[in-house]
Amino acid sequence: MACGTMHADNGRRWFIEPVRLQAAALRALTSWVWPLFDAALRFWVAKFFLISGMVQAMHLHGDGNAGAEHYLGDWARSFVASGLGSSLELLSGILFLLGLLTRVDALALLILSIAGAISPGSDAVRLVRVLLVYYWLGGAGPLSLDHLLGGLASSAFAFAKTAREALAALRRRILPLFLAALRVWLAISLLTGPLTTEGVQSVIVNFTYLVPASSAPPLAPWLCWVVGILLLIGLGTRLLTIVLLISLSTSAMMGWHYGASFYWALMLGLVTLQGPGSWSLDAFLEFRLRRAHPELAGGSARSSGVPRVVIVGAGFGGLSCAKSLRHSPVEITLVDRANHHLFQPLLYQVATASLSPGDIAAPIRSLFREASNIRVIYGAARGIDTTNRVVQLDSTSLPYDYLVLATGATHGYFGNDAWRRWAPGLKRLEDATEIRRRLLTAFERAELTENAEERRALLTFLVVGGGPTGVELAGAIAELTRLGMERDFRHFEPSQARIILVQSGARILPSFPESLSRVAQLALERLGVEVRVGSRVEMIDDSGVSVSGERIAARTVLWAAGVVASPAGAWLGTECDSAGRVVVSPDLSVPGMPNVFAVGDTAASKGWAGANVPGLAPAAKQAGVYVARTIDARISGQSATRAPFRYRHWGSLAAIGRKAAVVDFGHVRLWGAPAWWLWGILHIGLLVGVRNRIATVINWFCSYITFRSAVRLITGGETAP
Repeated sequence: MACGTMHADNGRRWFIEPVRLQAAALRALTSWVWPLFDAALRFWVAKFFLISGMVQAMHLHGDGNAGAEHYLGDWARSFVASGLGSSLELLSGILFLLGLLTRVDALALLILSIAGAISPGSDAVRLVRVLLVYYWLGGAGPLSLDHLLGGLASSAFAFAKTAREALAALRRRILPLFLAALRVWLAISLLTGPLTTEGVQSVIVNFTYLVPASSAPPLAPWLCWVVGILLLIGLGTRLLTIVLLISLSTSAMMGWHYGASFYWALMLGLVTLQGPGSWSLDAFLEFRLRRAHPELAGGSARSSGVPRVVIVGAGFGGLSCAKSLRHSPVEITLVDRANHHLFQPLLYQVATASLSPGDIAAPIRSLFREASNIRVIYGAARGIDTTNRVVQLDSTSLPYDYLVLATGATHGYFGNDAWRRWAPGLKRLEDATEIRRRLLTAFERAELTENAEERRALLTFLVVGGGPTGVELAGAIAELTRLGMERDFRHFEPSQARIILVQSGARILPSFPESLSRVAQLALERLGVEVRVGSRVEMIDDSGVSVSGERIAARTVLWAAGVVASPAGAWLGTECDSAGRVVVSPDLSVPGMPNVFAVGDTAASKGWAGANVPGLAPAAKQAGVYVARTIDARISGQSATRAPFRYRHWGSLAAIGRKAAVVDFGHVRLWGAPAWWLWGILHIGLLVGVRNRIATVINWFCSYITFRSAVRLITGGETAP
């Protein structure tokens, strides 16, 4: 029975997967191409009327009667009426191009095209009129002023709600019918093309006057019949329109003349992106598929026979595992104590007021909006019952068939947890905003105090730990004091601040080659950072730090010296290393628990050519993908044994300051400005979400040009009296 269920799931998966991928590809095509295509459509339609309006305006100035002859009807037989017509063409054309009052502009231009004598029998005019009807029903796309000002429809203006509901109903109910009519209209144009070439114009001459048959794509008569019939019934509509677009493009390269055929291409593109509309076989088949397979419509794909995968932690490892399994026949529950995924490599820039928290974080639910088999739970794991296969949360429990622990790590104070109060670490957004608050508050208090000794202590910033996080923090603080606030205070110069970096080892950045460590130290010293290697922190309290027997008065101390893993090892009752990481098997499973895996900072793996896998984002992502493929192989009935996990190290990067960074790719090492630019490009590419990438680029660009940051906000904690 289990074997039959497995084969049924596999058969279902191989059937559904191509359909799901096609739907995802169409959604991506619409999402990325439609805004640009919509702008192009409006441009060409507006150009049609703008050229006509300018020509008539010139005629109007030269010969009023000639301008009046452009418009049909007795009402237009006057100089004033012809001037009004050309002005309407120009004004509505410009507004239509900008996408402002698009529906009103489209209706005005449609009426004008019907009343005007602009080649009334040409295919171009027919196609333009159809496009105007579409915009009257559907409005403009994202790249328009209407979309930009769309929030006004939800405002308290009179009739705003009524207008919004009416327009929404028009688009929802009428537009699908229009798209179906458009599809049929194009199909009839293809079907009547061969008839006109076979000498039966006398029968259909009046009918072909209504369709753009003369400018249809140049296809063989039999192919016109096949494509026309398929379009008529709406079967494979998008594929057919793409084929017709290719045919038109080929004709263009072979000498196809510019004219109404170009508007055919625009019309075919519209059908490709917006679909066949209602009353089509495509719509019917899609409806039946979604009824039979709810996951295609965003519904639940869960069933009692589907394996349950619980992933604890939505960091790099957990997120990569969930993404890799989102198309597998499993039920995934992703648990995290935060509702967002955090890009930790740039967390120090939030702490030093260079970026906003929203620039480096994205809501977890938004990342899996289209994955119907993934459920996101906002909560914290408190324990694991491996006997009954249950994850304990605060108020509920989650049964699992496969468990992936990606719970990360937190700050480690080497047994001196009392220091946590005075020296916060940097692992969460809350840590970053707290550090930012302490940094900025120190400057504000230094401005207020009249005690020179207290001011020196307030302006002394000590960073414990010379790894990448400590180096980046020290460099960012130095830049903040020397380049970002030089004229903000009146009682002292921020550049007087003292930044100290303490490292217990012989050099900073011990995981980098020694030559790059020296480069990094020189770069920090040029920024004014005091680098103390071979120094140990002995005591931290509210007034300062004791470093190798020396007392340093520092009101702001930041911890970047060590980390300890989450209590996942204690939950499992299994072997852990000195940092609390779970010692895992070569396939990243927990020994004795083949269905439980640990990845990222939770796992102690020897998957780096026999050495410990580093606690880096790429390592966690690779481990998450590896575990997902292992689970996928098991549920697919493949061999339970896979090749051991092998971490591929692509390189190490650390930024020190403006145009100062070090990059180690093994045989290739970079430093200075080239390394800094490469560091920035790679981090932008690794950010989750287009919005985060754009926001970060804008903030970096503004900071680079102006040496200023707009995120110097003191939030959280106590407010000033």
